[in-house]
Amino acid sequence: MWYLGSWMFPVISAAMWLGMLLGMFIYWEAIGHPIYPSMNQGQTIAYISDVGAYHLKPLFIAGACVTTVFLDLAFMSERWLRHKGRLAPNTSRAQTILSIIAILFAIAGSAGLILLSNFDTYHHPRLHDGFLLLFIGGYWFSAIFLCAEYQRLGIHYRSHRILRLSFWVKLTFIIVEFVLAVVFASTSYTGDPNVAAVFEWIVALVFTFYVLSFLLDLLPSVRTSHHQPQGWALKAEMEKAHHGGQQPGAPLTNDSAGPNQNRHVAPGDDLEAGAYRGTTMTNGPGYPAEHNDLGRQKKRGIGRLWS
Repeated sequence: MWYLGSWMFPVISAAMWLGMLLGMFIYWEAIGHPIYPSMNQGQTIAYISDVGAYHLKPLFIAGACVTTVFLDLAFMSERWLRHKGRLAPNTSRAQTILSIIAILFAIAGSAGLILLSNFDTYHHPRLHDGFLLLFIGGYWFSAIFLCAEYQRLGIHYRSHRILRLSFWVKLTFIIVEFVLAVVFASTSYTGDPNVAAVFEWIVALVFTFYVLSFLLDLLPSVRTSHHQPQGWALKAEMEKAHHGGQQPGAPLTNDSAGPNQNRHVAPGDDLEAGAYRGTTMTNGPGYPAEHNDLGRQKKRGIGRLWS
């Protein structure tokens, strides 16, 4: 059923990620903007990691795990559906390699997010920062390789605009996240933690839209009464083009010889030549031609001479 398809993976992932962020931010607001022990001197705006290091640590861990698992399932589903032909198939080995590398970087990014949620910034600050770098870098490089694959797919399948749209969405994510991450890192290490905290929340929110961009990739594989999977539609178009825009016609005859079955036999000579649609016609195993009127001869007693 279409509503249980792989397109649900990015929806679940994005919903969990956004719900976790909103829950943590609302909680921090509701309890009066507390200053956590892990916060820097003069810092008044909490990082996501600060909020997730204490009472909301179970929510942080659960949100990180669910988000990454379903996002990785979206990556793998896209590869599988493209391989099985429900999505526009890869046209070169390079495209397949780019897709596999993107999946590997996504898994690395997932590991980084899960580990940073467990090794909190209060008890394990250095490990936490290292896993944060792995999380951001893993998914950023994954987006680069996926973007390269879609750029090549869009060139080959020009009639499918959704491939180019997905390419531009992912390219926008790469550029925007790079700029935001640079600002976040620079302000973190130059002694302006409040600005860095704001940009960390923004980076996390932008990541939500990147996760949702996989809807553009997976929805074309859905089959409904009004929609055919992208790969099937492409196959039908190629077959139609191969036959010159027409469906292949039925054979003129049902036998194996085709329309040239009787090309050496004139229409008026069919019975005379003993040929009819590929079958040799005979007068049967009966009597010689001069005794075809055997019934009348038997009445007169003539037929007994030949029995």
